[in-house]
Amino acid sequence: MGVRDEQKAATREKVLEAARDLFNDVGYEETTIRAIAERAGVSVGSVFTTFASKAEVLSHVMNHRLAELYAEFDRVLPYLRGSTADRLCSIFAIHYEFETRRVKLFLAHIAASYNPNNDPGVTPYGRNPRLSQMLLDVLEDGVRKGEVREDLDLPLIAETLKALYAWNYRLAATAGGDLPPGEMSAAMDRQIAMIAEGWRPR
Repeated sequence: MGVRDEQKAATREKVLEAARDLFNDVGYEETTIRAIAERAGVSVGSVFTTFASKAEVLSHVMNHRLAELYAEFDRVLPYLRGSTADRLCSIFAIHYEFETRRVKLFLAHIAASYNPNNDPGVTPYGRNPRLSQMLLDVLEDGVRKGEVREDLDLPLIAETLKALYAWNYRLAATAGGDLPPGEMSAAMDRQIAMIAEGWRPR
């Protein structure tokens, strides 16, 4: 990597770190590109040279965080035990524990997924292929074990679970971000138990 490339990479990391903190401290709407540039110690032009929009900055911040989260999952997934429902509850509990460290940041990520004008470089919430595959793997394993009916639309169940996961963040939003992750996990556990009643073989 040449000096110019190293400088660009360093600027990118400064921008992402500054944006992450600002999105979490003051929220997505209140954070401006100018504020990100000032916090990062770079020019506004440098931000726009690296990212097309604020939404793209947020998307890259979240992708960076997800890389951390899934490195952890790579270590723990082989050790998850219990029924299909138990394993799904564990997956979402780990997500809640991780994301509630920066609740406002994740709420911004969810909110941005409803923006119809997102740039091509933006990956909104719900389009994360790793989470989708993780859920499908557990559900397909449940089918093999005879815990989940074979005739069900497993991708639809995975989409429903992701929607519930995001919906439960309303509890954190109404509590000003101070809600313990255990409360959202408990809500998710009840929702998964209810869905599991429908997927059990008759």
